[in-house]
This record gives sequence, structure tokens and C-alpha cells, in this order.
Amino acid sequence: MYIGLDLGTSGLKGLLMDDAQQVLAEAQAPLSVSRPAEGWSEQSPADWIGAAEAVLGQLAAHGLGAVKGIGLSGQMHGATLLSSLDDVLRPCILWNDTRAYVEAAELDADPRFRATSGNIVFPGFTAPKLVWVARHEPDLFARVAKVLLPKDYLRLWLTGEHVAEMSDAAGTSWLDCEKRDWSDELLEACGLSRAQMPRLVEGSQVSGQLRPELAARFGLSKDVVVAGGGGDNAASGVGVGVVHAGQAFVSLGTSGVLFAANDAYQPDPATAVHTFCHALPGKWHQMGVILAATDALNWFAALAGSDAAKLTGALGALQAPGKTRFLPYLGGERTPLNDATIRGAFIGLDHATDRSAATRAVLEGVTFALRDCRDALAATGTRIESLLAVGGGSRSDYWLSAIATALDTPVSVPVAGDFGGAFGAARLALMAASGAGVEIATQPAISHVIEPVSQLKQAFADGHARYRAAAIAIKGLT
Repeated sequence: MYIGLDLGTSGLKGLLMDDAQQVLAEAQAPLSVSRPAEGWSEQSPADWIGAAEAVLGQLAAHGLGAVKGIGLSGQMHGATLLSSLDDVLRPCILWNDTRAYVEAAELDADPRFRATSGNIVFPGFTAPKLVWVARHEPDLFARVAKVLLPKDYLRLWLTGEHVAEMSDAAGTSWLDCEKRDWSDELLEACGLSRAQMPRLVEGSQVSGQLRPELAARFGLSKDVVVAGGGGDNAASGVGVGVVHAGQAFVSLGTSGVLFAANDAYQPDPATAVHTFCHALPGKWHQMGVILAATDALNWFAALAGSDAAKLTGALGALQAPGKTRFLPYLGGERTPLNDATIRGAFIGLDHATDRSAATRAVLEGVTFALRDCRDALAATGTRIESLLAVGGGSRSDYWLSAIATALDTPVSVPVAGDFGGAFGAARLALMAASGAGVEIATQPAISHVIEPVSQLKQAFADGHARYRAAAIAIKGLT
């Protein structure tokens, strides 16, 4: 058997599967986010350990003696700062924290960062956070002995090893994504050195062995290996079998992601597309990322005094976009705007804008933001031949119909089951423990395929044009 642990922002999920890749058990533990100042977002790494203990305790009820490997998936970009004794020096600064936007702009103005990392330096990435800490918490910065990403702090607890893997490390702005190695030059530009970085492995390689005391505590054998794992989206790519060029998935979670696998390294930072290493050797991936997907829908549902499922379930068949437009920039935006300070808006409200029309506008706004991501990916030469839908928002056929129509691409919906980060992490554990490779990362069985609504394609193209005009108009106003 194999365990996948996925450390998300709102909770930690554990999944137990057998060597036929059948899911045997799942467990979850919630996590909360602290926002001590505007634009800040933090978590206590101790809470991650507590959640992992709870999840492994739940899975242990199923008997873990046959487990051969554990894989890790997790939220990317978080700055977990450790002393020379591995003490946590401050709460982890999370992926959706925008305090370092000034530092990010300064690093991005240094041409070495885009040239070497293959990406814009976004405020949510790890490097600008460390520059912020150096400026605002200099005494603490002087004590930083190791910088770990969130899931890699879990690895330290599991194995006692400081290790990262390529897909997560690619989101720090310190990795040479083509060479798949830390860049001493970029680290030095941030006042850091390679000695403060974890060693690197591929996601399907062994990163360490489970500590004997944890094996004994949870009923595992002494020879359990811990795989490198992957950043949350790369691990999800392994979970849904998006591992070859032409394959893609759209994730409608808290954030929204359009993820495409690549067999070669083809960065184009100016598009604001993320070009990262995949969690498998010799593979890369590209992502267009928007910061609010179901987050935007849940925000509106709370405002409307309802819940998301009730709002979307009452919409019926897909309709053409109306006059009311919604810009989903509740906490800034990444692709293609790269703007931490822009904020969202409803535009075109009138007497006819009822709850249903406003709900459609929210879904359309996120859909058009994903269309922006598709256009940015296409500008790099990335092609999308097949598209899978994952995440909580994929339960809305109306939303998926809008996405299929706006992107003019059929959207395949997997059969019921979780094929996300935890499942991908378990697959990487299977690879690390058995020596298997990319061939086991097959795509799931498909429940149904949602085709573009041909008679509405022009209406959605026109709606996207109006959305783009609105996005340009509000820049600087919000």
C-alpha cells in the first residue's frame, strides 16, 4: 500500500491506496489561516504536524503494515524559516500573501531572474518573501539556517531530512528550471546561499526513510520510503494523468489553474504563465493561475445569503453572457495581469440584475479569467488537445459548459473519486518504492464530456472582449 499526503491551505488530506491504485481510505484534518495585516496570510507549521498526526491516526485504523511508500503534495511558495536547530522562526508566509509586492517588483526588474527561473517573480513566490524578512525582520533573517516549502517541513518531520523536489522548488524564483538545480546567483541576489536550501530530488525519487519512532507509532514497517512528491498542481497532474504534451486540466479550487504538461522547457515570462518543472524527471509544465475561482463563488454566495451549490444548481442550461460583468480579482491577480493590488468589481449592474444574473456573472468572470490563461499558454506555443476538470467547482455542469464554450474545447469530467494532489502523491510514492515510471500515471475513467455550445461560442467570445475591456478600465481604480 501507499500513502499520499496533500497539505492544502484549508486542510491536510491523506489517502491510502493499494498497488492496483485503488483508493482504500481517505482522511482529512482542517487548517486555518491567520491574516494579521492587510495582504498577509500565514500558518503555523506546528498546525501542519498536528494535522498530519490526525490524518495518519485516522488512516492507521485501516492497518498500515503493508505500506511501502509515502508521497507528499502541498501548497507552493510558502516560506518556512528554520534555525540551525530546526526551530521554526516565524509563522509561514503563504502563497497568497502579497506583502512582498515591492520586493517582487525589484527582483523581477533584475533580468537574471526571468532568464534563469523562466518566470516572473510574483509577490507570492518565496524569494521576495525572504527579501521582505531581511528588510523588516533583520534579526530573524540573520538566524535563518534553512528555508523549506510547506510540504517539505512535513518531510522533515517524517524523515529528519531537509529535501525539496523540482516542481515545488521551481516556484521559489531560486531554481534554474532548465538545469533543475538551485541558482547560486539568484540566491546570492537575495542574501542567501545554497547551504540554506534543501537538497533536491525528482518527485518520483526516494527523498528519505520514515523515522522509526513514527513507523512504530502508526503501525508502519521500518523500511517505508518517502518520495520527493510534488507541488499541489504538479502532483494533481500526476494524479489525473496529465503528464505528456497536449494533455491539460482545469482546476476549480480556491484558486483556478489551467495546467498543461510539456515534454520540453519553453518559458515565456512576459505572458505571466508559470513554467515549472513537473514532478517527473525530464518533464515540465505550464500553468495559468488565477487567485480566486471557487473562492469568488463562495464569497458571492455568502454575500447573497446562500450557498454555492444552491446558486449554481438553479441556473439551468447555459445562457449567453449578459450586461453584468464580474472581475474576480478579490486578492490581486497573477495570469496575465501580475498585479497584487488590483481588486475585483461588478460592472454593468442594472435593475434586471437579479441573484441568478449575478451568479452567472461570477461564473463567467472566472471563466473569462481562465480564457485569459488559455490565451497566455497559447502564446508560448503550448497546445491543449484534451482537458480534464478537477476541483470542487467541477461539480457545476453549468460552469464547465461555460468553460468548454469560452475555450472552445470539450471538458472531460472524471468518474466520482479524488484524482488530485493526494492521489498523485500516492502514485509518486508507488514510483519511488517500486521503480515504476510515468507509465502508471494514466488518466481516470471519464463520467461524461461537456461539449462547447456551438450557438453560444460567439456570444462568449464577445463576452470575453467586454471582460477584457472592463479589466483594463478598472486598473488603477481599485
